[in-house]
Amino acid sequence: MDGVLVIAKPAGPTSHDVVALVRRLAATKRVGHGGTLDPFASGVLPLFLGRATRLVEYHLGDRKGYRATVCFGASATTDDLEGELTPTDAPAPTRAGVEAALLTFLGPISQRPPAYSAIKVAGRRAYAMARAGEHVELASRDVTIHSLELLEWDDSDPDRPIAVVDVECSAGTYIRALARDLGEAVGGAAYLGALVRTASGPFRLDDAVSLERAREAAGDGADELAALLLPVDAGLDALPELVVSDEEVQAIARGQFVRPKTVVSTAGSTAIAAAAIDGPIRIRDGAGRLVAIATLTDGRLAPDKVLIDSAAATHGA
Repeated sequence: MDGVLVIAKPAGPTSHDVVALVRRLAATKRVGHGGTLDPFASGVLPLFLGRATRLVEYHLGDRKGYRATVCFGASATTDDLEGELTPTDAPAPTRAGVEAALLTFLGPISQRPPAYSAIKVAGRRAYAMARAGEHVELASRDVTIHSLELLEWDDSDPDRPIAVVDVECSAGTYIRALARDLGEAVGGAAYLGALVRTASGPFRLDDAVSLERAREAAGDGADELAALLLPVDAGLDALPELVVSDEEVQAIARGQFVRPKTVVSTAGSTAIAAAAIDGPIRIRDGAGRLVAIATLTDGRLAPDKVLIDSAAATHGA
């Protein structure tokens, strides 16, 4: 059971709950995820099973897409609907004011993470300190907001308008903090009322599998669940590829360096010399199997992640 299972996480369970469920369904402990979602949030949660767990690190910097519901007129201790709300006396913002404020967040920004977050301070989780009533002051971090679009504006309650915003951002961005800061930017307060992750790197919500569908497939047998998996290297199309000989596959399976003699096919089917590549390369055998992730060192391929064993390399299975 090796591959990527893109789950459409519902609101309610934690990301760990979803991982635990898929571990049971797939009868494997080797399941990891590509970025935590808060329990109240829903949306794309890529899960990496079996050999794919070794490639999670190549997805950690993936851009994220969100649909955020921002509620104005109050602040929250957690910066979202799960915290204690404190109404503000400031005038309610207008749609035009919010649209203008959104523009100020585009590009690289410095963002202060929420006090209720999993960031560690002197070995302790910030949320544990905050729940204990301790003052938590987290250092700001640099993130990038690639796009912001106001999709909906609801001012049926004129004192507490609600905005629905599409966000595309760098990994590590806190949408709760963005909602909080947006409220401050319009001279009042705001908190995150709902959140849907619409994309995690190349994985889109439209292509995600519901937990119900995963349960049904597992109930019909392991093959049915396996049929829902994307390839081990799904989403890594930007990494160039190199096809090596059977002899080179066997050497790589033993962790040995290999000096490539061919060209590499990159995204868009452009062929370039292997020696010109700086960064990870996907190594395949003649049958198309992903053998390893490697980097070039002094003209030789250095295997970083070997994904087959020597027996499989020998027998071509």
